[in-house]
Amino acid sequence: MSVVLFDLDGTLVDTAHDLGLALNMQLTRHGKSPLPHERIWPVASHGTRGLLELGFAIYPDDSQFEAMRLEYLDLYESVYTQHPLFLPGIAALLAALDSKGIKWGIVTNKPRRFSVNLTKAVKLGDSNLFERAACLLCGDDAPQPKPAPDTLLMACAQMQCQAEQCIYVGDAERDVQAGRAAGMKTVVALFGYLAETDRPREWGADALIETPAALLENLSCCD
Repeated sequence: MSVVLFDLDGTLVDTAHDLGLALNMQLTRHGKSPLPHERIWPVASHGTRGLLELGFAIYPDDSQFEAMRLEYLDLYESVYTQHPLFLPGIAALLAALDSKGIKWGIVTNKPRRFSVNLTKAVKLGDSNLFERAACLLCGDDAPQPKPAPDTLLMACAQMQCQAEQCIYVGDAERDVQAGRAAGMKTVVALFGYLAETDRPREWGADALIETPAALLENLSCCD
């Protein structure tokens, strides 16, 4: 296996604190009580849609959804680089991949508006995540984000590799769906933003890992 692609939020980087901070700012603005971190964490990987559902019980077909979505994104833009950190064990995993000569990149549904500066804010050795990743594909880089395979296939084109040479690691069902649709092997990061209602063992991934280090032990699932 020559390439490993990662989801960003909840797989490589813990962004839940800043995502939650923006949601609580919005809740306060609308006269609602802030939510504790433990309620926000499980839905942090579901983006603005999941956070607005949690905080306001509104959905994309609600007449107020788009205005609330734009408001949330503006609030998030003011705080999104405050607390991003590698999830435990991720920095060591990336160093191990580098030492083995295994290329790795990032494919996220996060808009490019946030993804570039966020990955630049996360330090990795003498550089940062943005500089070290072989590619960064974002949700708005293609007409259809995950679970469509478009951004994953764009990553293959940028890295000059075939999909069957890749493994995609993520913490959401759409990550598995996108990876399988692209023709890649898939791994679920059980250490990510999983809710009690999630059933990752039913998603059809090639492997599930409890820790980042376990990915190295499971690379053979993709041979």
